[in-house]
Amino acid sequence: MTDLFASLRPEREEIREGVTLLPGFCDGQEILNIVKEIVAVAPFRHMQTPGGRRMSVAITNCGIVGWVSDHKGYRYSATDPERHRPWPEMPEELFALAQNAAEKSGFSGYHPDSCLINRYIPTASLSPHQDKDEHCFDWPIISVSLGLSAVFQLYGNKRGGRPLNIRLDDGDTLVFGGPSRLCYHGVRKLLPDGPEIMRDCRINLTFRRALP
Repeated sequence: MTDLFASLRPEREEIREGVTLLPGFCDGQEILNIVKEIVAVAPFRHMQTPGGRRMSVAITNCGIVGWVSDHKGYRYSATDPERHRPWPEMPEELFALAQNAAEKSGFSGYHPDSCLINRYIPTASLSPHQDKDEHCFDWPIISVSLGLSAVFQLYGNKRGGRPLNIRLDDGDTLVFGGPSRLCYHGVRKLLPDGPEIMRDCRINLTFRRALP
């Protein structure tokens, strides 16, 4: 029945102005294999918030710059603070995936320079926040889900209120930009559904244009 329902999902779903869901847009196993190569060079780690709290979500990056957090604040850095070396280059397959998703969602000419990779265990969540550490907000965020399904929450441009809950499954890609680029968003919880080869976690890739 799961395969039947998956086959009935639309190829493209407009959630709201600037927000597009592309169900099953990529092959989760193929992307996971690429992520494993990145993690072999720059392993997942739990960073600290500026207030000193350990993040429940483990992260790594690839691209020209990577997103980092510590007592100095949230920012992008060309250097992996643990390895003291540049982040791994963004693989061509990931770059093309982000470009294609942006194009299909109405954002032409997208050239991401950073990909933040998050790993969620079943008990992890992500509180509502804005992605606003980028140089400008003209370009969308491209979010690709792998593994366990999750309940993604989309708010407005102010914190609070009732969110729109969006289920994200393995291979789903969510694009948000334009008037929704600075919407608050988060991950409420993970669901017990996912591919057999990846039933212990969820991996999320978020592509950004961070530099001018």
